[in-house]
Amino acid sequence: MLFFSAVAFLLVLALSSPVEAGKCPRVCSCDSSKLTVTCVGKNLTEIPPTIDEITLKLDLRNNNLQVLSRRAFILTPYLTHLNLQRCNIIKVKEGAFRTLGRLVSLNLAYNKIDILYQESFDGLSSLKELHLDHNRVEEIQPGAFTQLGFLNMLALTHNQLVYIPNMAFQGLHNIKWLRLSYNSLNNLAPEAFTGLFTLSRLSLDHNELQFFPTQTMTRLPEITRLNMSHNPMTYLGEESVSMAKLTHLYLDHMSLQDLSEQALSRAPLLSHLDLSHNQLRYLEPLSGPKELTSLNLIGNPVYCNCYMRPLREWARVGRVKLLGACTGPPHLSDEPLQAVVPLDLRCRSRGEALKDEFEKDDESTETTPSTAKPKQKVKCPVNCDCDIEAQHATCEGRGHTKVPRGFPTKTQLLDLRSNHFHYLSVNSFPGTSQVVSLHLELCKIHEIEGGAFRGMKKLFYLYLSDNDLKSLDPGVFAGAPELTYLHLEGNRLLQFPGSALALLPSLFVLHLERNAISKLGPAGLLSSVTPKLRELYLTNNTITSVAKGALDSAFLGTLYLDSNQLTEMPTHALSEAPNVEELNLSRNSIRWVGPNAFRPVSQSLKRLYMDQMGMEKMSRDALAGLGPGLRALTVRGNQLEELPDLSPLTGLEVVDLQDNPLLCDCPLMPLRRWMENVSLEVIATCGHPPEVRGQKVRDVNVFASCPQSGFPSDGKVVTAPRPPKVKTPKASLSKTPGVKARPAKSKTKLLKPTKNKPQRKPVKPKVTKNKKTL
Repeated sequence: MLFFSAVAFLLVLALSSPVEAGKCPRVCSCDSSKLTVTCVGKNLTEIPPTIDEITLKLDLRNNNLQVLSRRAFILTPYLTHLNLQRCNIIKVKEGAFRTLGRLVSLNLAYNKIDILYQESFDGLSSLKELHLDHNRVEEIQPGAFTQLGFLNMLALTHNQLVYIPNMAFQGLHNIKWLRLSYNSLNNLAPEAFTGLFTLSRLSLDHNELQFFPTQTMTRLPEITRLNMSHNPMTYLGEESVSMAKLTHLYLDHMSLQDLSEQALSRAPLLSHLDLSHNQLRYLEPLSGPKELTSLNLIGNPVYCNCYMRPLREWARVGRVKLLGACTGPPHLSDEPLQAVVPLDLRCRSRGEALKDEFEKDDESTETTPSTAKPKQKVKCPVNCDCDIEAQHATCEGRGHTKVPRGFPTKTQLLDLRSNHFHYLSVNSFPGTSQVVSLHLELCKIHEIEGGAFRGMKKLFYLYLSDNDLKSLDPGVFAGAPELTYLHLEGNRLLQFPGSALALLPSLFVLHLERNAISKLGPAGLLSSVTPKLRELYLTNNTITSVAKGALDSAFLGTLYLDSNQLTEMPTHALSEAPNVEELNLSRNSIRWVGPNAFRPVSQSLKRLYMDQMGMEKMSRDALAGLGPGLRALTVRGNQLEELPDLSPLTGLEVVDLQDNPLLCDCPLMPLRRWMENVSLEVIATCGHPPEVRGQKVRDVNVFASCPQSGFPSDGKVVTAPRPPKVKTPKASLSKTPGVKARPAKSKTKLLKPTKNKPQRKPVKPKVTKNKKTL
């Protein structure tokens, strides 16, 4: 209801505000009443920055975007539908869609994406449809879909997938239809579809599977429709299809030469079976399906002799419609199977066939014992569901106040989320030594006793998100040495749980977002506690300080410190972190970035995010040491008027400078020239002077009067056209010392008004005068 109320408010706002209507990009067409923007086939290389914030539907088909940078859609947070078909997109960066929490439909079809990264779709918490068909996807990294809890349909058809690894689709808790058609799949891991408890339709047609993936399919308890057509399978053995709710099975256009009569014995609800266009010459009556109404044998070389009589009689008694025709003997050639009577299906004389028919009638009066195996009784705690074949168990949202006991010993995925445990005592999970993934989210847990997870020797994923933990016992993870992914976000932890993590030698990814951690220290915090930690997420805490060397680690590659309360760069905290590739400092109150701020990680850093920090100035040497290795740099939404020299960053793929009041006059000429000489996504707009405010730096012509050979050494070009940021110089100077001193290129003399007040007084009227004449 809140969402629809918000949409209604936006509609009223759009219709009543003439100012907003003027935001439509000039190459696009906009409908303010429907809140839609269409920019189809405009050869755009970046997302138009002037799209109205309240836009709901954005169509960017047939453009040339190539790379979707982190938070690429931060200016359009209300989008519900986004179409990016045929945009030559090669890569979707981690967090590209992180601000689109309302998006329900995303179309990325017909692009050139080859890898789905761990956080490519992070932030799409409302997404229901995702189209990735007609790309070049050949790898799905673990955790690629963990944020898509509401997704109903995922299309990955026409890609280059060869293998689906274990738990590749973890996180798709509401998926209904998974489309994997037209790939090159020849192998599916046993746990490939683990966790897809709601999947009802699966398309695996047009792949290279040579055997029916029985073990993998048993992990899908809710499947009703399965399409396996156009795979080179030759035989279907006993109990190949063990799917209790399957109603429609498509096995057409394969290479089937034989089918066991017990192949479908564990698919009791099957109603439609398509075996068309295979190589079946005859077929035995099928044991198991009691609801079968249609059997398609079109395109098979069915030979209508006495061997087909049992099937024909079985179809008559069970009222199963047979589709197809006889290919022999000659007198029955092309005769529809449904029209052939049992007396015509003979191998010997008509008299012998008649005798056989009478004997068959006599036998049919006797009760035939069922050949189906009795269903195995599953050991499972009260008020829980256990699937012994899929090796998973769930008690989600059942109101348990104590952890249930007595799960099947082979359980690998145990889902206990949304209960009311409050307290976990020692040995809370006996008999769960095979569990790989344990879900304890939203269980109101406020205390966990040391050794609570003892015996869980294979535990790999542990989700303790959104509970009430304020601290962790030092021995809490004792007995779970293989724990690799730990989720503790959304708790009330007051400090970094270093002592508890010391028992996890294999810890690779740690989520601590949305806690109350206020500081990080002492030195050596990570290197001594979690030596193999690769990714650390501390977003949305209250961190004000980081001790020197606290984040030193030989393995740390991803560090998120965004949305905290830092006031200075944590340079010393990373003094020995040689492998950091991604650093996020956005939404901290860091107004000044000094020289050599990133020197400790300069050889490894690839992605640097400093958005919305209120940053007013960057030293000319702030990025010193960073060179061709840096791929992404964003400083969106700050107060920067000037920038350091970006020319050493020759490997940049994305630069986002938007929403900074850049001073578009001659001191910014080096940036303008650099932008003209590189072929990458650069988003930058002018803040001054007023007549070009909001325009792209690349488009304005205010640089025409600047010297083309460089800046004069006397510095006049620097001072003459520069408008003051505020009317009273003293007010701006008292805010942050030195903020008004703007470093320029080495050929430009640096003016320092804070040191020479007599020079400052005559400068102001000159600037004001020039500003009026521009």
